[in-house]
Formats: sequence, C-alpha cells, structure tokens
Amino acid sequence: MAEIFANIPKHFAIMISTVIISFLILSTVGISLPPNDIADRFRNDSETIKLASTDYGHIVQEIPAAVFHPTSINDAAILIKFAYNYYNNAVPMITIAARGRGHSVRGQAMARGGVVVNMTSLQNRINGSGISVLRSPFLGFFADVGGEQLWIDVLHATLEHGLSPVSWTDYLYLTVGGTLSNAGISGQTFRFGPQISNVYELDVITGKGDIVTCSTKDNSELYYAVLGGLGQFGIITRARIALKPAPTRVKWLRMLYSDFSAFSRDQEHLISINGRKQSNAFDYLEGMLLLNQGPPDVSFFPEPYQPRIISLVTQHGIIYCIEAAIYYDDRTVNTVDKELQVLVKGLSFLPGFMFEKNVSYVDFVNRVEREEQILRSKGLWDIPHPWLNLFVPRSRISDFDTGVFKNIILKQNISAGLVLLYPMNRNKWDDNMSAVIPEEDVFYVVSLLRSSGFNMWEAFDRQNEEILQFCENVGIKVKTYLSHYETQESWIKHFGSKWGSFQERKAQFDPKMILAPGQRIFNK
Repeated sequence: MAEIFANIPKHFAIMISTVIISFLILSTVGISLPPNDIADRFRNDSETIKLASTDYGHIVQEIPAAVFHPTSINDAAILIKFAYNYYNNAVPMITIAARGRGHSVRGQAMARGGVVVNMTSLQNRINGSGISVLRSPFLGFFADVGGEQLWIDVLHATLEHGLSPVSWTDYLYLTVGGTLSNAGISGQTFRFGPQISNVYELDVITGKGDIVTCSTKDNSELYYAVLGGLGQFGIITRARIALKPAPTRVKWLRMLYSDFSAFSRDQEHLISINGRKQSNAFDYLEGMLLLNQGPPDVSFFPEPYQPRIISLVTQHGIIYCIEAAIYYDDRTVNTVDKELQVLVKGLSFLPGFMFEKNVSYVDFVNRVEREEQILRSKGLWDIPHPWLNLFVPRSRISDFDTGVFKNIILKQNISAGLVLLYPMNRNKWDDNMSAVIPEEDVFYVVSLLRSSGFNMWEAFDRQNEEILQFCENVGIKVKTYLSHYETQESWIKHFGSKWGSFQERKAQFDPKMILAPGQRIFNK
C-alpha cells in the first residue's frame, strides 16, 4: 500500500491510511460492516490527486486525501457507511464528495483532506451501458440511468428506441447525478420544467450509507431533498427519467431586438404558450446578448448579414437575441412552417432580422459540443471560468438590464463573455424539492459565462460581486444558481424559507455532515 501514498502530504496519507487499515481491522473483528475489501479502490497518485483537486472553474483547488474508484454501488455504500460509523468526537471526520465530470466552477465537487468518489468508474454497470429503456403501463416509456452516466450517452441510447428525454441542459457532457443535484436547466425548462421535474424515481446512497429507492410515493422526503439538493443528502446512483417520442429535425431561429422592453415582452408571451402536449408552441426558448465589447459572435447568421449585425451592435451597445426552436419529424414536416408563422406573428423583432436554420435533433441538443472543440483547439477550455448564474424576478428584470448590463458591464473594460437571458415559469418547478427559485410566477435566467486567463479571473470576480451588491442595494431579490457562498449565513439567506426544512433533511439523511463538503453549507 505504501506506493499508493507516495505523492501526497504526509498528514493526508496518514489519515487515509488510518481509514483503510481501520476498515480492515473492523471487518475482521465482526463489527457490522460488509466483508468486501475496498482498500484497493483508493488512488492517490499525483495525476489522480491533481485531477480531483480542481474543476472546470480552475479557480478553487482543494487537495483530497484520496480518490475512490468504486466498481459497484455497494462499494460506494460501504465507503460512506464506514465513514458514518468511523466518526466520533475523538477522531477527525471523513468527508466524501461525489465527482462526475468535475464541471462545477467553485470546488463544489471537492473534498479537502477527504475522499473524492470518481463516479465515472461506474459507467458500465447497468446492462453493460448504464442506461436501460423500459415501458410501464402507468408511466409509459422511461429510462433507468446510472447517476454517473453522461446526458450525451442518454441521448444516443434513447434515440435507438425512437425516444428522448424532454428536458436538457445546454451542455450534454455532464453526469445525470450532477445536473439533478442542481436542477438541470435549458431552453426547454419554460415548457417541460427543469430536469428535476422529469424524474419518476431515484436510487440514493444516503450519508448513513443506506441505499434507498425513493419517489413521490415512497421515501418522498428523500426524493424531494435530493433533487436540487446540492449533494447534501445522498449520492444519486440511478434516476428513472421521463421519455417521449423523439423528433428528428429542428427549426432553429434567432430574432434580433434593439429594445429591451420589446425583447422581454415577446419572450414572456412565447413562454406563456407552454402546455407539455400543446401544439403551436416552441419546444425551446432562450435569449442572449450581443454586446459592444469587441467583435460579437455572429457566426450563426448568414455571412451577408454579419456586417449589418455588427453595425447594429456598435450603434446600440446591446442587441438582444431571442433563440427559439420547434422540433418536427416526417409526420409534421409539412406543417412546421405554418406553425412557425403563427408563433412569430405579431412579434416585435427588428424587421428583416429573423434567421432560421434546419438541423438534426442531435446536432441541436448537442450544439455546445462543437463550441467546445473550437475552444479546446485554441487552448481556451481548461482555463478559469468565473461564471455568475442568477435567477431574477420578472418584476425587476428591466431594472437589472439598466443597472447591470448597461451601467456595469458595458461601462467597464471587462468582457462579459457569453450572456444568456431568458424567462421561465415557476409552475413548472416543484417547490417541495430543494432547488431555490424566486417567488414570482415568471423569473429570468441570467448567465454570465466568462473565461479568463489564470491571472485575470479576480477582475471578473470583482465585477460579479459588484453585480450582486447592486442587486442588494436596489432590492432585486435574485437567487444564485450553481451557488457558491463562503459562510453558512449566506446559505441561510439563499435558502430563505426553505432553510428550516433543508437543515432538517440534513439531520435526517446525513447527520454527521459527511457528504459534499465542497458546497460549504455545513462544512467550513
């Protein structure tokens, strides 16, 4: 075992060595732990530790004692149960963080001095693929999916059956368990709800090491706690995901606006047409800003129009863009254009500035992967990402536009990067779940998705703080998404009226505060 611990600080090596040796001793003396030997699942060579010490954000670095590579769900349960039984007032607590692709941006999937569970080690455990498509008379078609599976693999596996999930994230190379621990949002959310609203059942390993199946009917408190629960109550090992017949093609639109009021009014009108089975409705709706901060990305638009669009951005400072999509297939190919005409009739976009593409369904839902490849080729992927994601109440979105976009971002020489701005319907979310959103019936997603050099991210962070302080000063009650706070007081304010139940659920399902220490909610 000595070579396993050769490359980490001595006190970390001693701690995890003690954990493993203690486990072996306890197993041999009959204490009620399963007999399985998991000692060989730990790794802490320098490369493994380095990978687990950072994330997509490249801002936070937290060094774990070891990384655990489970070969089964039972392995992970044994680890957590051991940590639960091992802890007492006389010994240090062993903290455990589940890590998928490490796409968090502030160390949320890290465990300083603890154990990071590499969930991707489990990817081939269900029917050799981790994804199983089934049908029941009550639910219709659904997919049983391992929490470690990537959404891109869920897409391809379900399409083999002519089916697809209804709610996505913009980027598909994320794990199912990871997005369900937050919410999982994209342009489909206004109509179909976030991903957490499209899950029938879960298997979860709680902070006590118990493997529990839960749903709205069975063990419902755990079900509601875990969905949007930031990993605080358990590790999602299986999700039963709603499916529907998959389209094959997409009408993909972008419409440009120079006036914010017209832009937001049209967005809110379009998301009001939101029945899950309703015809004559968009399937996807987002929005973005083209800012006069260097050349805007106009690659989506036809080449002859690109100089005109750049000129508009220069003239107005900000051009607002509605991005929308209608899905179709061979059955609806002859009616989709008429449906589109009905939907855009009466909208107030700039005349002549509506643009359309026809693409495959796969290319549309996986559209960010192409951008990833471009950024990787330029060395611009594995760099700091000082992101800020907010939910802003509809009643204050105009104030936010003026105060933040016009008076902070445009006036400072700091690139805003990709800025997303689009509304959602509160009634598509389940308030029993842990996820926190504004109280109003309609609220906006604001995402500042910036990238920076390794010596520059602090300037972006200061601007993020300035934006949050502005909202505080003028009484805009924003909620952060993919949240990051340094103190429990800040988390209490974030959760608001949900804090009491959040605390109670923690005491019930992870009373020794073992799980997800990187969120810094209960672990300093």
